[in-house]
Amino acid sequence: MQLTILMPCLNEAETLATCIKKANKWIAESGVAAEVVIADNGSTDGSQDIAQSLGARVVPVKERGYGAALFHGSMAAAGEWIIMGDSDDSYDFSKLDAFVEKLKQGYDLVMGNRFLGGIAPGAMPWKNKYIGNPVLTWIGRLLFKCPAKDFHCGLRAFRKDAFLKMDLRTTGMEYASEMVIKATLFKMKIAEVPTTLSKDGRSRPPHLRPWRDGWRHLRFMLLFSPRWLFIIPGLTLALISLVIYLRLLAGPLKIGEVSFDVHTLFFAGAGIILGYLSFSLGVVARMFGIREGLLGEHAVLEKVRTSPVLEIGGIAGLALMVFGLVSGGCALAEWGQQNFGALSSQGLLRQVSFSTVLILSGGVTLMTSLLIGFLALPTKNKDR
Repeated sequence: MQLTILMPCLNEAETLATCIKKANKWIAESGVAAEVVIADNGSTDGSQDIAQSLGARVVPVKERGYGAALFHGSMAAAGEWIIMGDSDDSYDFSKLDAFVEKLKQGYDLVMGNRFLGGIAPGAMPWKNKYIGNPVLTWIGRLLFKCPAKDFHCGLRAFRKDAFLKMDLRTTGMEYASEMVIKATLFKMKIAEVPTTLSKDGRSRPPHLRPWRDGWRHLRFMLLFSPRWLFIIPGLTLALISLVIYLRLLAGPLKIGEVSFDVHTLFFAGAGIILGYLSFSLGVVARMFGIREGLLGEHAVLEKVRTSPVLEIGGIAGLALMVFGLVSGGCALAEWGQQNFGALSSQGLLRQVSFSTVLILSGGVTLMTSLLIGFLALPTKNKDR
């Protein structure tokens, strides 16, 4: 079988039937050896019987969710190519030639672009058309260098071997984003074709909630990019704070009429720790994503994973903590010489701050090393 046309069952028998008829018409006219598969995870309106009467193959899916239905439907597909789209009659399954042509050219993922093909009046809420989709697509292109200009088009085609390589894990609406992100991260060949979007024919309002679902997709994209969510902001904050901290550690700084002294020093110290912690969390999140198959391999992190990071990081973290405790002990001794009175000495407060930063930095280093060591443990691969 060359091609599978896959649709999730939306509990809307009439629109499902329309989509299957259009797909059957295209198959008959194109001469492509193809099947129509309906992934059903609990329809109650008789959609299954109608689909089968029109020649489609129904794949029962116990797991709930849009992503779960499409994942199991793709796994059950007999075709080496798969075209998936919603069965709400918003996409025209009688016009699939452009997708097939790109697949023939060797592309792994072919995205529809509704902004190039045309959006019918009322087919997309204005919030999605002018805010949600353009903004999320821009963010996706920025974070992942993805070539797609319509990140969330529901009509798309892909090779089944590429789909298996993606190892998709999400079961909800994030499934569509995960597919594009992973195809990009795995450096697959991605193309776009113009696609028209019509007003869907469902008898009830769609489950889509623009703000809620937009936030879900944005959150998912950020979590898929620990570099932009944790690492780059953390490094930026830590480096800026470190420059300020080192300058103020040497003494007060006066700029115009404003003086910066020990109070600013403590805030700069907090910035160093917060930035370093964010950076560490980003590294751990990236390694966890690689381990779970959510993110692609990273050459530097692979070297970290196979190096004695637990031992080196553990020793470095303990060393920083010891130096911090020694510095704190010296400050305590100096305070004792002042009969443990009010801490009015700016030099003593600077020493206390320096001790605190060393202890906290050592603690973060030690705990990060332990987490990375845990993630580096070899495990058996689990089938989904």
